Amino acid sequence: MHPADRVRVQTEPFDIGTEHARIGALGHGTGAIASFTGLMRSSNEGDAVSAMTLEHYPGMTESALVEIVTAARTRWALQAVTVVHRVGRLVPGDAIVLVLAASAHRGEAFDACEFIMDYLKTQAPFWKKEDTAAGSRWVEARSSDDQAAARWHAGESDSADASGGDRRGKDGGGPA
Repeated sequence: MHPADRVRVQTEPFDIGTEHARIGALGHGTGAIASFTGLMRSSNEGDAVSAMTLEHYPGMTESALVEIVTAARTRWALQAVTVVHRVGRLVPGDAIVLVLAASAHRGEAFDACEFIMDYLKTQAPFWKKEDTAAGSRWVEARSSDDQAAARWHAGESDSADASGGDRRGKDGGGPA
C-alpha cells in the first residue's frame, strides 16, 4: 500500500474533517480531494429501519480494501486515498463509510472515489443485518451495485472484481 494511503475498519465513529485535513497536509501537488460519506438510512425497501449491524471478516476485509485502493491507483494518478468503514451496531444518521481520493486534478479524484465505492459495495466482505418492526433481516446484494462496478471493467476481461474474485458469497447475504 502507498505510504500516503489509509485503510481502516473500525467500530468507533470517524472524523471527516480530521481525515480530510490529513490528506490536505501531505503536499502542495494536490489540486483536488473528492469525498464520499455513506450514512445509515432510516428506511430500506419500504420498511423503517431502527438499527443495522455490519459484520466483516477481520484481516480479509482490510486486504480486500487495500486491493481496491491499489486497483484505483493503477487507473489514476492519485496522491493519497483514505477508506474508513465502520462495523458493529449503527443507527440512522450514523456515518458508515468514508472514501477520500486526492489527485492533482478533480476528474481523477472524482473517478477514483466513485470506483472505490463501486468496488467496495460489491467486493469487500461486509454483511448488513437490519432491524425492522418485523424483525431482523440480512440485506441482499443489489444488482444495481454490480452494474455500477461492471462499468469500470467494460471492455476488459470479465473478472468478478478488481482482484479476481467476488468475496460476498453466492447470495450477498450474511456470513456463511
